Amino acid sequence: MKSIVSTTNAPAAVGPYSQAIRAGSFLFCSGQIPIDPATGQFVPGGVGEQAEQVLKNVKAVLEAAGYRLADVIKATVFATSMNDFSVVNGVYAKFFEKEPPARSFVEVSALPKGALVEIEVVAWKE
Repeated sequence: MKSIVSTTNAPAAVGPYSQAIRAGSFLFCSGQIPIDPATGQFVPGGVGEQAEQVLKNVKAVLEAAGYRLADVIKATVFATSMNDFSVVNGVYAKFFEKEPPARSFVEVSALPKGALVEIEVVAWKE
């Protein structure tokens, strides 16, 4: 059975998609960008601050579905510059301290609304 997950603790979708879809024991979370859900605006600062907000948004979507960061089995990081790898990696490591999920880090030419980083995840739990 499939169900849609939505929360006001993360930014609303900026297009025709759901924040997440639960399918059985899996949760497929759409990519999050660095919008502060309280203001609807990008967080101030650079890629480090953006990465932190993105991961807070990911966490909020997970929690809305009853999952935790520890349940994430795969993450994909999209960044507009591979030069930001170490900064994003440092922030990412704070959120996934133990048994981090499998991950891809992909440089892209652009992200929605001019974001510097976007992260999507897949989570699983029994």
